[in-house]
Amino acid sequence: MNQSLITKSPLHVAEEAANTVMKAYTKDKLPPSGRWHYHQGVFLSGLIHLWKETGKESYFAYVKDYVDYLIDEHGNFYFSRDELDAIQAGLLLYPLYEETGDERYRKAAGKLRGLFKTLNRTSEGGFWHKDKYPYQMWLDGLYMGGPFALKYARAFNDPELYDLVVLEETLMRKHTKDQHTGLYYHAWDEQRKMPWADPESGCSPEFWGRSIGWYALALSDMIELLPEGHGMREEWIKTLRDMVKSLTDFQDEETGLWYQVVDKGDRPDNWLESSCSCLYLYALAKGVRMGYIDPSYTEKALKAYSGLLKEKIEVKPGEGLFLKDICVGTSAGEYAYYVGRERSVNDLHGVGALIMALCELGKTGGCKDGGDR
Repeated sequence: MNQSLITKSPLHVAEEAANTVMKAYTKDKLPPSGRWHYHQGVFLSGLIHLWKETGKESYFAYVKDYVDYLIDEHGNFYFSRDELDAIQAGLLLYPLYEETGDERYRKAAGKLRGLFKTLNRTSEGGFWHKDKYPYQMWLDGLYMGGPFALKYARAFNDPELYDLVVLEETLMRKHTKDQHTGLYYHAWDEQRKMPWADPESGCSPEFWGRSIGWYALALSDMIELLPEGHGMREEWIKTLRDMVKSLTDFQDEETGLWYQVVDKGDRPDNWLESSCSCLYLYALAKGVRMGYIDPSYTEKALKAYSGLLKEKIEVKPGEGLFLKDICVGTSAGEYAYYVGRERSVNDLHGVGALIMALCELGKTGGCKDGGDR
């Protein structure tokens, strides 16, 4: 157990993680530096959660500085126009616009919204993950585009986007969910041309931890963004229930964490990965708080938090908090590819997921002692 954190709240741990990264990078150096990118977007989304929970303006200001560095006085900015990944950081624009009323943020959101009209699609209308991955849908894409689209629909009265996100999620679930385990394959190739694609299903062969985590995070956030009484609310709640049931079936008994390849924890070269464990913790904590899943899952969430503190989080006096064993950015592939991926420390994939998870865990009221139970 990380002794310095035993008596601290999850929110305190989240702040330590945030402050470490904020101290290490100015707005223009946040990696990958000088780009509008989901890596930064995930971490900065965590800061928005922290700002809302603590009321500390330093978190909001850091997000605003990043966005203002990249968006000019007319709402123009550079972003990749051939991938869903470019859209995720657009989640930052809503709190900025709500707080300041600055039209630049609304205009920038409109430019990202326009991608939904131009991105290529499968024969059924699902978005290609990127142009360089033709006819492929990846689980990551649901979080990259879904919450942004639903927030845009609500903020700017664009109901077409509700149907768009419902279709995207429905197709993703249809093509990637494994009926035996309840887990979701990382990617699906409609044309079955990729070396990893199963000739019958078109799916990639493995259940990669973080990809399922993006899906769980997206679902957890999207349910409440649908209009009251929308027919998909109940179906998404059921989908989330089924997903967390399947995920907790594979939660490591000893540590409470999850493996890089979720269902193969018995293999000696597989390893417990931090970012997926944080994302599942978020889905568990929020699912309980919102009443989507049974309150008994709180214990599963606390076990995951305890495992992160014991196994993956290190505090270095004078330097800050460091989250270990975060998988770097990853494409779809076979087992050896996933377990051979580089492990990073304080990669924004993981730190952003950690901050969001701990902000959510703090709201449950079930963790007063740093998770040491």
